[in-house]
Amino acid sequence: MRLQELGYEIRRARAARGLTQAELAQAAGLSRTTLNQLENGLFPDLGVKKVQAILDRLGLDLAVEQAQRARRPDFIQMACTTASVSFRESLAPDELVHALLSGKVPRNRRPHLRTLLEEAPRPLLEGLVHEVSRWTKPGKVAGNVEKIATELGSSQRTRSWLKTA
Repeated sequence: MRLQELGYEIRRARAARGLTQAELAQAAGLSRTTLNQLENGLFPDLGVKKVQAILDRLGLDLAVEQAQRARRPDFIQMACTTASVSFRESLAPDELVHALLSGKVPRNRRPHLRTLLEEAPRPLLEGLVHEVSRWTKPGKVAGNVEKIATELGSSQRTRSWLKTA
């Protein structure tokens, strides 16, 4: 499980119980801003005790299980590999996901993201946007990709597949 999935599940459980972010944050001893960041996949560095406090208030458990072999492609990992092939340092999956959820390019990763947007096959980019979009509001990731493409001066290619996706 990626940490963004944890944030998404916390948001779902909170909403299902009719709690506001402020109510849950206060009950768990966190700020509403911290909870908001966690739910949106832009989480701060939270300790296990804080996460457990949130889960306890929602009646959820965190379990460690044997990882299942993925049946579908891991678009995040494939995108990181594609973005990093020409560089000494690799783009980490967490850096890529954070960029897609926030619309902000991580420091020293501009070339990686430009390479990804200009050279990756269209099905990889579409799969990446679809995979990361599961953890946020509809259209947010596609909008952030367009924002990043504009900031990086990416080719028309990126903008054209976004309009048809």
